[in-house]
Amino acid sequence: MLAIFAGFWAGMPAGAEPRPPSESKPQNEFPVATDAKLDLQGDTVRLSMMLSSVVPVEAWVQAAPDRVIVELPSTNFQIQTGARRSAGFVSGYRYGLFTADKARIILDLAQPALVGKVEVRAMRGGFGELSLELKKVGRSEFLAEAAKAKKAEVAKAPVPVVTPAGETRRTVVIDPGHGGIDPGTIVASIAEKSVVLGFGQALKEQLEASGRYRVVMTRDEDRFVSLADRVRIGQDQKADLFISIHADSLAQAQDVRGATVYTRSERATDAEAAKLAAKENEADSAAGIESREEVQDVAGILMDLARRETRTFSGVFARNLVDKLGASVKMHKIPLRSARFWVLSAPDVPSVLIELGYMSSPKDAALLTSQEWRGKAVAAVGTAIDDYFARERASVGQAAEARP
Repeated sequence: MLAIFAGFWAGMPAGAEPRPPSESKPQNEFPVATDAKLDLQGDTVRLSMMLSSVVPVEAWVQAAPDRVIVELPSTNFQIQTGARRSAGFVSGYRYGLFTADKARIILDLAQPALVGKVEVRAMRGGFGELSLELKKVGRSEFLAEAAKAKKAEVAKAPVPVVTPAGETRRTVVIDPGHGGIDPGTIVASIAEKSVVLGFGQALKEQLEASGRYRVVMTRDEDRFVSLADRVRIGQDQKADLFISIHADSLAQAQDVRGATVYTRSERATDAEAAKLAAKENEADSAAGIESREEVQDVAGILMDLARRETRTFSGVFARNLVDKLGASVKMHKIPLRSARFWVLSAPDVPSVLIELGYMSSPKDAALLTSQEWRGKAVAAVGTAIDDYFARERASVGQAAEARP
């Protein structure tokens, strides 16, 4: 079974016993957070955690949904499984990596509250203690503070990594969904973010072994990547194909199972597809990001043609992918569907989203963590990619021969 990353979601087992920072500090690794305590005293909720070192910390509030965001350097959360998860107006909290060098703790608020104090106090032996105090306030005061925080937060655009000069191989971008503070679907002790990362890494290894492809991962570790950044990576890399990988869940229908392939469409093929797209499009919210899909409204006949061509190529690959996967693994009864997925929105990059199966199905859950099943599925996706580019090369060659 795939190893589940430690601390993927507050309240769920992380796959290892908490390791308190006691005898010695870890060297050359992330600070370790343990011994979390959440308590209510009057109108104040206090959260504390022991840290293996003293680190800088910031905290602010955000509205709609109401929450408190605590940001600190990348941290290895090894919080005890029995730690209290709610108190007073704090209905729950979660934690995890936000970017490669930052971690976040997000506390959900049932009632308005502000940050009274946030600090990391130095303790004996070079250790630290994170201390956060939240005080209950009125709605208007909370909204005013949230507006200030929103105005002060400046979004930093990632530095684009472009295709190396002289590269002739096809570029395939693999996008393992969720990550870091956003675990995706969680069933029992299995987190979607871990399942899809393992699949993406296995697919990357297979494609690179052929020597025919340059493969880029939107994430190659347990960290968060926003939806806008995922789309931007595909465009910056001038991807010839973008494949987003997920694993669905239906709590009320454990008998529903099988893999599904999705393409982008303004109108969903059915209600289930629309619901799934809406859920995936809210992924940024798990990390405390307020974002909306960037509408790339570039006028002109050439852009319209590019969008149509991209949709056509996406459809061709999706149908081929369904055929190849269907010959190797169990597929959903409606294996090819479409909906308005933000992550598939690049107008110039053929893109598909694969739901590997339903984690809510005991049968699918067992397969998703099976090395044998993953090997078959990865091989099928690899074959579909090979066929897609082989057909493209053939069509280009036929067009060249037809020229006078």
